[in-house]
Amino acid sequence: MVLPLRSLPNTKSNQSADPLDGLAERLHSVLADDQGTHLAKTRVTAWIRALLDTLFPQTAERTYATASEVRDALDRSAAELRSILRPLEGEVEDPAEVARQFFASLPEIHRQLLIDAAGIERGDPAAESVDEVVLAYPGFLAIAVHRIAHRLHELGVPLIPRMLSEWAHERTGIDIHPGATVGHPFVIDHGTGVVIGETAEIGNNVKLYQGVTLGALSVNKNLASTKRHPTIESDVVIYANATILGGETVIGRGSVIGGNVWITSSVPPDSIVYQRAEVHVRQGRADFEDSDWVI
Repeated sequence: MVLPLRSLPNTKSNQSADPLDGLAERLHSVLADDQGTHLAKTRVTAWIRALLDTLFPQTAERTYATASEVRDALDRSAAELRSILRPLEGEVEDPAEVARQFFASLPEIHRQLLIDAAGIERGDPAAESVDEVVLAYPGFLAIAVHRIAHRLHELGVPLIPRMLSEWAHERTGIDIHPGATVGHPFVIDHGTGVVIGETAEIGNNVKLYQGVTLGALSVNKNLASTKRHPTIESDVVIYANATILGGETVIGRGSVIGGNVWITSSVPPDSIVYQRAEVHVRQGRADFEDSDWVI
């Protein structure tokens, strides 16, 4: 919760008071107004970790002897989600129904994630198994959290989807807004520095490398309700550090976008977009003037 400006102390008229007393009073009032939602970040983090461990047992510290035990773990996760959503009653029309609809979607989310993991393994010569992808690949973790956050976003849950996406961002360096629509399989290779904006639309069988930005041409607040981020059609590969901007920008199906390009207009299907780099190599240092470079 952001402290309202009206709650800031009048330092000119209260010079003798201990400033920490005023801060303590204001923080206490925030906690009282939150009615327990200040615990949400810790609880949401614990919830997503437990859910991922249940969906992908190869990542979990504990094992389940029977399918019944797995079902019990899923039921506990559903109960915890209902509890997390309860303080949001009023912002969420029916927390129990939202939790029910989310868990009804979970088999399909899991199916899509298995397709994602297989796509990552298939496209990376360094990956020796799908289990390795699930256990060790930051791109897969970011995609897994995104699919869960996106479903909660679709169900109208405030704040929590962003908390989930930022948890994944902290862990992986990959920033996917929960509003972004992503097909499957979706592959993020390496991943550090990838940014995908709220209204981006990504088709099936798309692969991104590190540093790719799918962003907006303008960050004006009055554009918040418009499509600000690009559409990437199916079967597209986007190489490292490419920047693609604008809600009207469409990268056509089957295109390959080279590294370090800057795109603000649409690209037809089956295009190859690249910039030509020139590297000059010269032998000998006789007439070379050293520069005072500091890195």
